[in-house]
Amino acid sequence: MRALPSVIVLVCAACMQFAGCVYSFTGASVPPHLKSVAIPLVDDQSGFGEPGLRETFTRQLTDLFNQDNSLRVADRSKADAILDGAIISITDAPSVVQQGEQVSKRRVTMTVRFKFQDMVLRKKVWEKNFSNWGDYDSGGGLSQRQTGLQEASRKITEDVLLETVSGW
Repeated sequence: MRALPSVIVLVCAACMQFAGCVYSFTGASVPPHLKSVAIPLVDDQSGFGEPGLRETFTRQLTDLFNQDNSLRVADRSKADAILDGAIISITDAPSVVQQGEQVSKRRVTMTVRFKFQDMVLRKKVWEKNFSNWGDYDSGGGLSQRQTGLQEASRKITEDVLLETVSGW
């Protein structure tokens, strides 16, 4: 009867060893058959009226992909994958209100929709909305608003890159 507690301890230890050592890696790198990506000009459906926004956003995203070097940016006709996107909304609202209801900071929130397509296997890999924000001082007018837009844009492009290269 003394052996029974020892057997129970051994069985429990074995179960804990096998149960505790299960790992899953979902954030792998880009599949080996994808070497290049096309990033067409992002569409601006926001109605925000910011001149040059779609060009600036597309350039920022393309530059980030070039710096990352996981996928080579290529022409649409030669690319293994396509990353199509659209800016779907931009809001500009007070974020910090001081004494006397004086707005000292504003927040620009940008939402974009992207679709990543594998052209080699002819399938949609993902389609997703990304949203992020940037704050700016309210007293500086449109030039300060650019600071908030650039910050929101920077955060979103990083999110899109991460989803594209490690969302496998």
